[in-house]
Amino acid sequence: MKALYPGSFDPLTLGHLDLIQRGSRIFDQVVVAVLDNPAKSPTFSLQRRMEQIRASIKQIDGAAVCSFNGLTVDCAKSNNADLILRGLRAMSDFEYELQIAHTNRSLDKSIETIFLATDTHHSFLSSSVVKEVATYGGEIRHMVPEIVANDLELIYKNTN
Repeated sequence: MKALYPGSFDPLTLGHLDLIQRGSRIFDQVVVAVLDNPAKSPTFSLQRRMEQIRASIKQIDGAAVCSFNGLTVDCAKSNNADLILRGLRAMSDFEYELQIAHTNRSLDKSIETIFLATDTHHSFLSSSVVKEVATYGGEIRHMVPEIVANDLELIYKNTN
């Protein structure tokens, strides 16, 4: 069974990585689908986010990376994914994720959404929190993979 794990991953956090690792133990393959959303101004280019993810998942059997724009269900279909994998940190995530899951189901009834609870060690993490801490020169190495920490430190060292 193949799972699609979609997101912007700007940047990839250890919470994301934990979900990919745990998902790879449950499913035959986890495809990390990086959203290319031209309406947003990401910190990292699509190409760099994909490089960061590839470097971070190279030791995870059955993990792969792709990019997409448009509808998540279309990406799932084009990757022959059986389901969409999403993480939940808190109850507030559940309301949003449930709405998205219902929307996706209304678009394609053949694709299910599965939720995994985030490990408690990572429940406070979000990409926006990581970027805010990095902006002010705070320690982020316990929040993101090394490649991401190095990239963020380079970006924010040059802006402070």
